[in-house]
Amino acid sequence: MSDIRTLVDPDTFAELQQTAGAEFVHELVGTFLEEAPRMLAGLRGALAQADAQAFRRTAHSIKSNSLSFGAQPLAEAARALELGGLPVEPAALDALDALYQRSAAALQELRHGRRP
Repeated sequence: MSDIRTLVDPDTFAELQQTAGAEFVHELVGTFLEEAPRMLAGLRGALAQADAQAFRRTAHSIKSNSLSFGAQPLAEAARALELGGLPVEPAALDALDALYQRSAAALQELRHGRRP
């Protein structure tokens, strides 16, 4: 099992729960987990189409959503793609996808009340 603390800052996540309410954060995480795979596919599509604007916009969305939950490593990886723009090696998107998978598992654990 991954170390949640390395993927999601528990203080940021707890602060979000205190501010927005645990039930609402539960819903937000669910929405992010549904939308992020589409965003990741959108990055690949933008790369294939050489659509730099769509690529930056999608990377920005992943970064912003990740920051909201305290998923700092995922946000930093998305930020690097946002700032770097196209062209990018497909391996960079593979790495982002793998980091997303690990971060999603950590968010699921936090969403269901597991404490780091």
